[in-house]
Amino acid sequence: MKIAEIHIYSHDLPVRNGPYTMANSEIWSLDTTLVKLVSNNGLFGWGETCPLGTTYAEAHATGARAALSTIAPGLIGLEALPLTLHRQMDTMLSGHHYAKAALDIALFDLLGKHTGASVSSLLGGAPGNRIPSYFATGIGTPEDTARLAADKFSEGYPRLQLKVGGRAVEIDIEVIRKVWEAIGHKGARLAIDANRGWTTQDALRVSRECQNIPFVMEQPCRSIEELQRIRPLINHALYMDENSVDLNTVISAAGNGLVDGFGMKLTRIGGLQRMMTFRDICQARQLPHTCDDAWGGDIIAAACTHIGATVTPGLLEGVWLAESYIDGHYDNRNGIRVVDGHIECPTGPGLGIIPDESRFGDAIASF
Repeated sequence: MKIAEIHIYSHDLPVRNGPYTMANSEIWSLDTTLVKLVSNNGLFGWGETCPLGTTYAEAHATGARAALSTIAPGLIGLEALPLTLHRQMDTMLSGHHYAKAALDIALFDLLGKHTGASVSSLLGGAPGNRIPSYFATGIGTPEDTARLAADKFSEGYPRLQLKVGGRAVEIDIEVIRKVWEAIGHKGARLAIDANRGWTTQDALRVSRECQNIPFVMEQPCRSIEELQRIRPLINHALYMDENSVDLNTVISAAGNGLVDGFGMKLTRIGGLQRMMTFRDICQARQLPHTCDDAWGGDIIAAACTHIGATVTPGLLEGVWLAESYIDGHYDNRNGIRVVDGHIECPTGPGLGIIPDESRFGDAIASF
């Protein structure tokens, strides 16, 4: 089976009840990029990449489409195999993992339809079909955040991520304390995510003043060097997110004991093929991690759910979806949904969803 056609689409995803707030940005709408990969036997697969604006990471929507348009012509006629795909893409373009990930996801969807297997089966097999999710609160006041956290915990989310940073650190400390007062006694698991919005001084102060509250401190500072400085001085588990830009960084951070776990984004690491390697590195080191993406619709949501389903349950911190911030689904029947804080892994071939192409309009580029 060979790649015969590649079609690229642009689609707008407005944020429901926006904005979605983080330490350094407010998000009102996002431009997602979709890829349809067609084989010479008529089967097709779908992929997606949706950078979180232009400042969250070294990625943006028009950059993704430029990279895909550069790569696509050299993939026509290529054997539809994951390693073959990645080797060819890396030969043609250095970096740009977030763009290549869309093609990777589409290829796994295609292979699943070709073999009749789900993507989670192609990735090694899932121990169960009900996957834990987690809820990210966004930046808010202590009272509002505590109220939202309590509501979401009561809905069944086993883990809550509190967005902090970009303001006086005293407010962040009060948020953490208020949330813990509201739900700590109920067994809630907390991650405090500054999205690189704290200084090392902020991170040390939060850990010192909240030392009796158990939580994961996720990507508090901007650089790996800053994480190295605070690591021996904090009282909490340290997770890396935005800095884990490739497998080499993951291997180094896991090998030298810099972190206790990861918040990992599927498209950042380059797609499902490399996410499998990441999963196995974490398994070898017993490092918990998430299986997320920055944003995106049903295609990214399905891909994250499938890889999350293959993670050893004790190491899976959850699969975050943007679904609660998006109106509608690409596939109204099989769209990926969070119910009672958990996600049912699709069981059909490939990703298990068939997007309604009419939602995307005409392709902006075809090869």
